[in-house]
Amino acid sequence: MERNNLYPIFLKTKNLSVLIVGGGYVAEEKLTFLLKSSPDAHVTMVSPMFREGTVALAKKGDVALVEDVYEKSYLEGKHMVVATTDVPEVNIQVWKDCRVEAKLVNVADNPPYCDFYMGGIVTKGHVKVAISTNGKSPTTAKRLRQFFEDVIPENVDDLVKNLNEYRKTIKGDFEQKVETLNEFTKGLIAKKES
Repeated sequence: MERNNLYPIFLKTKNLSVLIVGGGYVAEEKLTFLLKSSPDAHVTMVSPMFREGTVALAKKGDVALVEDVYEKSYLEGKHMVVATTDVPEVNIQVWKDCRVEAKLVNVADNPPYCDFYMGGIVTKGHVKVAISTNGKSPTTAKRLRQFFEDVIPENVDDLVKNLNEYRKTIKGDFEQKVETLNEFTKGLIAKKES
């Protein structure tokens, strides 16, 4: 049976440099979701043109807009790259250049040329849930994101903060602390019996 073998991680994008190649609608969409999730991300975008919305969005974050065509030199110092141009040859060249330099790359809407996917994300304070369909159905990820936004309570962040304070007061070794917290939080997922 086929399954999702992706390894989910949460990146501290304020410690990384991200490059987005392209300035059209898809580039703006990728930037929007990146900044929504990580407003402190360091981003450079390179494109011969940028949408008006992209220019306005860039002013709200740490985003440098470079009006130019893609050159391999733009990869210098970057950790992650997203290629979004409407010219397949440019996107594939970005992918090839990233392979040579061991950079993580995502070629938008082209799963074979992706080291990672930018899935659906739900954020409620310190709680973040990421959803992946293994690149098969972004629409399903979107619907699941909407579902989780509705079912995760707004006050879940209060619970997280309170548990963090409680955790600091627990005595014992790591294993004992984990057991105590597991017992304390059982009620969070207890099923209602009919």
